Amino acid sequence: MASNIKTVSTCHPPEMVQGTHVFDVLGYSKHRGLGAQYFIRSGVFTVAGHEWCLRLYPEWADNFDFVSVYLRLLHTDAKVNVSCDLRLIDPATGLSKSSHPALVNMRVLEPKDTMAYHCMMMQRSELEGTYVKNDRLTMECVVTVRKEPRVSKTKVFPRIKVPPSDIKRQLANLLDGKDGADAMFSVAGEIFEAHKVMLAMRSPVFKAQLYGPMSETGKEPIIIEDMQPDVFRAFLYFVYTDSMKGLDELEADYNSENCKLIHHLLVAADRYDVVRLKLICQSILCKNLDVKNVATTLALADQHHCDRLKDACIDFMSCLSTMDHLVATHGYQDLARTSPSVLDDAMARIGKMTKD
Repeated sequence: MASNIKTVSTCHPPEMVQGTHVFDVLGYSKHRGLGAQYFIRSGVFTVAGHEWCLRLYPEWADNFDFVSVYLRLLHTDAKVNVSCDLRLIDPATGLSKSSHPALVNMRVLEPKDTMAYHCMMMQRSELEGTYVKNDRLTMECVVTVRKEPRVSKTKVFPRIKVPPSDIKRQLANLLDGKDGADAMFSVAGEIFEAHKVMLAMRSPVFKAQLYGPMSETGKEPIIIEDMQPDVFRAFLYFVYTDSMKGLDELEADYNSENCKLIHHLLVAADRYDVVRLKLICQSILCKNLDVKNVATTLALADQHHCDRLKDACIDFMSCLSTMDHLVATHGYQDLARTSPSVLDDAMARIGKMTKD
């Protein structure tokens, strides 16, 4: 499974850089009468690393009734976010006043455009009547550049890797190591040591046997009848780890010996009421049904109250094109001899399925 890598970057607020340029026009009247295309250019000034200049058009428009000013961006290949507040100096008070507040807003100047910001449009009569004195006009240009937001380098988001759970391995080691074991079992002469609390937690039958009123508290091993050591060993492993040892290999190479082991484990799971193990065994048996084992599996399912496995066996039998090979198996003959009612019920249900 691919790991989920999380990365992070941070965008900082855009930086605002402001600069002010004062432009004095002396002999203002000498620039009159030169046409609408004539302009007076200020000196070049720098704001936020960009070069700018002002262009004053004394006779803007066809009727020459207006004076206009533009802020021009010089020599750049990048777009610039800028606002321009052009203020006129009142010679009577020395105070400045925005010539056109409505034009003061942030705009984008791009190389593909004219890169000019229109920052004043005023009737000549108003301009010359109020702001020109002694043939001198003084304007103050406040340029504000908003820089692109600064984004940090992308970093891998800090994380703490959590290893997968190893409780299964630890519990298997507890079973193998026998540290603290306080229960012994004898299975066909072989001694097994285990932990009462683990057995009682996983099996209500063990709980009653080990902690109930009739609990076996002596030091002698508890005798387990009708079970082989290999089966009890596999059963204990599941009780401790909630998994079957070598399950993948068992399913990949399912043979008659493995089939017998699963049969015996199902019996043990039913005997000690370990529900999940019982269902796992039923699932394995169901996936591996064939003509040779279906009758034996049907008998097992009936004896240990495995209704879903029993239904699966009958469904499998109903899908056979002929019953001849099934009838010839030892499992079928044993079922007919020992549990004829089970076989009769199965055949009745198969007959009903066939009619439907």
